[in-house]
Amino acid sequence: MAKKFTAQNFENEVLKASGPVLVDFWASWCGPCRMQGPAVEKLAEEGYNAGKLNVDEEEELAARYHVMNIPTLILFKDGKEQERMVGVQSKELLESKLKSLQ
Repeated sequence: MAKKFTAQNFENEVLKASGPVLVDFWASWCGPCRMQGPAVEKLAEEGYNAGKLNVDEEEELAARYHVMNIPTLILFKDGKEQERMVGVQSKELLESKLKSLQ
């Protein structure tokens, strides 16, 4: 199951994580976000560090990372943003990007 990132766990789970972390910025009312969700879930099930951040519940984090459109997927490594993708992305593309950062 994909992790749920919040203001309370973001620093430890994302910024201080060893290895790459995929964060899916999403909202429950967003159709494309619901299409993206299964790919993020599957990556988490396969052992990748992947999770979701609800922009309605975590407005400060969304603002900090200048998330203007959703879904926005950001790859972090060593506490820094490595890559940002806006819009629905395939599981295969996300997996290849995660692997390239390991």
